[in-house]
Amino acid sequence: MGNKLLENKFFDSRAKKEKVTFSEMAFGYLIGPFGALLGSGVFTSFLNRYWTDCLFADTKVDGEFPLNITLFLTLLPLIGTILIVIGNLVAGRLIDKTKSKQGKARPWILLTSILLAVSSIVLFICPIGSPIAKMIVTSIGYVLYYAVSFPLYNTANSSLIPLSTRDGKKRSLLASLANISHLGVMGFGQMVFGAIVINFLIGYDGIKWMIAFLIIGVITFVCALLQYFNTRERVSEELSESEVDSSKQVSLKEQFLAICKDGYFWLIIVFYLFFQVSGAFKNTSMVYFCDLVLNKAEGITAETYTTILAVLGAVPMAVASIFCYPLSNKIGKKNLVLIGLGLGVVGGVIAGIANGNVIIVSIGVALKCLGSSPACYLILAMISDVIEHIEAKKGIRCDGLIMSIYSSIMVATTPIATGIFNAMGGSTSSLISNVSYVWIETIAYGVCFLVMLFFNVEKHSSEDKFIIEERKLKKSKKVDK
Repeated sequence: MGNKLLENKFFDSRAKKEKVTFSEMAFGYLIGPFGALLGSGVFTSFLNRYWTDCLFADTKVDGEFPLNITLFLTLLPLIGTILIVIGNLVAGRLIDKTKSKQGKARPWILLTSILLAVSSIVLFICPIGSPIAKMIVTSIGYVLYYAVSFPLYNTANSSLIPLSTRDGKKRSLLASLANISHLGVMGFGQMVFGAIVINFLIGYDGIKWMIAFLIIGVITFVCALLQYFNTRERVSEELSESEVDSSKQVSLKEQFLAICKDGYFWLIIVFYLFFQVSGAFKNTSMVYFCDLVLNKAEGITAETYTTILAVLGAVPMAVASIFCYPLSNKIGKKNLVLIGLGLGVVGGVIAGIANGNVIIVSIGVALKCLGSSPACYLILAMISDVIEHIEAKKGIRCDGLIMSIYSSIMVATTPIATGIFNAMGGSTSSLISNVSYVWIETIAYGVCFLVMLFFNVEKHSSEDKFIIEERKLKKSKKVDK
């Protein structure tokens, strides 16, 4: 975005305080992202259900999709993943190369407020006519949202945390708030949108879906503006003032080499990959698990059980949000995440051996979600620690690149899981639904536990800060001369 536009009296605005303020925390990291991520939260839980039960429902023969529809539902998410990864890498590079008075990431928050609203509406345009027409329009909307709009927004949104402050404790707080917003969206998407909007208001009427996302588009735009006007990139300003913004002085190749040579980068990426992929399988299969696996009481629908499990998952995570930040400061992010993952594995085993018993499954799901909370709330803070560590050791700032990889994993895992789930016939198989909803995530938590044992970047925090400050002073002296 052009600097002239951003220097306009209306757009030339940011949080003014040198220290992170309450309004910045509330509007910049809690309320702002909630609106922008609302569409994504609903997509994660219901997009595949919308495809199978609404958009292409009229193509079923004897309860089964014809081969062309099955291939489409399998290949679109998988092929789209390639474009999603490319989109995220491009977004990261654009952010690293952006230089404006408003920062590196904030201008893209402003731009994507419009892009997200438009693309989410296009994704739910439901043409009446041939399956081919529906496939074409759906593909356009899917690529526009997942490969263009959301990568730009999510990479910018994630980059704000490491760019906001060098205070590690404040970064942990901001990361917790951002993830409370993200998880709140997921909960809202599953509980409120799923239980009320879908069941009682729109059903699986394509036109009503489009109207619903027109409303969500407006909410997205307003919240993104709140986020833009209530954030500040203090680290970007510091680097710009000292004329040592490393991301502008090095090539993409040099950035890649810097991050690839850092062991903590690989540990946190492997950790997040297993964590996110397993979560994507769980979210994709949730409704089908409730329909095919749970022993349902008479008169209770799968959607009702979906809402119950969503609530039982959301409540422990909401409670955990109160304690994660103070506990992480007391015992460390790594230790808190390890304790949580251990609890998550126990909860997963309980749910897995429940044999469809709703009460036992619910207990297991509640424990598993409580255990996953520290990792959910602190992941961005841990990634920010890695970014700072790489800057200290290599003298290179790689916010955009690293957050684009993070965003790629976040966005790409859902379509990959959806494609694999559909290819295996998960929508009609109780075994596949059970494995996808319970066991994949449980096993993944065990792997994440082992990975986290070696993640000791917090131990270097004081040393990293000292190195960065020393380097900044040396650069300042050179500039003065």
